[in-house]
Amino acid sequence: MTSVMIQPESSHAEAPLSSRGGMKSVLLHVQDDEGLEARLQAALAIVRASGGHLTCLHVTPMSAYAYAGFETYGGAYVLTDLLKQLEEHEAAMRTRIEAQLASEDVAWSYERQTSDPVSALVNSGALADLIVLGRSRHSQSSAYRAMSIFGDILATSHTPLLVYSNDQQRFDPLGPAVVAWNGSFEAANALRAALPLLKQASAVHIVSVDEDKHFDCPPLGASEYLSRHDVHAEMIRESKGTQSVDERLVATATSLGASYLVMGAYGHHRAREFLFGGVTRSLLKECIVPLVLAR
Repeated sequence: MTSVMIQPESSHAEAPLSSRGGMKSVLLHVQDDEGLEARLQAALAIVRASGGHLTCLHVTPMSAYAYAGFETYGGAYVLTDLLKQLEEHEAAMRTRIEAQLASEDVAWSYERQTSDPVSALVNSGALADLIVLGRSRHSQSSAYRAMSIFGDILATSHTPLLVYSNDQQRFDPLGPAVVAWNGSFEAANALRAALPLLKQASAVHIVSVDEDKHFDCPPLGASEYLSRHDVHAEMIRESKGTQSVDERLVATATSLGASYLVMGAYGHHRAREFLFGGVTRSLLKECIVPLVLAR
């Protein structure tokens, strides 16, 4: 089941920021969890800064209907009532979000699908510049944990992810940005994927934490690449000291007042689970700075 509501495109003739790049097509994962409003505001900020379009995608897992049939009362199935409640709840959420979007000066559309959440997000994100996700598990199915969704999308999609936490403050796409750089192919892919955002950043800091590893790209490769796109970045070399790599990255990003942290996601695909490397897993589970990820 798919339904779509489209808000007519505006000309954005009076939006001076639209000529500065940015993510023009943003896909927001809509589900009824405590982080929805924070994600929505972050997505709106990105679209507003670029003069782009926001697509809200609400996916009801097919398993949500299957699970409803197992709830009983006195031995009798109450499937009809439960499905009615599910439909009413989702309709109310859609009405609430559409009313909120109607008052925003951005172009938007709202889509609802009954499908596999990962497949729906990957397919809808194929022509998006960014997919905005939260860290909460899918609210309508225990089968879809946040880490699994991150991994499956990163393993099958070329679209970068913005992973936003429930308690993070207002997202500023024009603020300072930190790029985690270790010379890996994943870091290079993340850098290229985030370029539209980085072009809008007030400052870009490329942070390299000393590791006893050999990687594929030269130490100055990131700054040279950005300079060719008229993005001037500061190179910062950090020593781990007694901290882990992820702790050092977050501490540096925080001290620089970074709006977001760009980094490559490391791991390998196993069935429905993406087994992340230590740094990626730690930051995905808990990070006080929004993450822009690509693999």
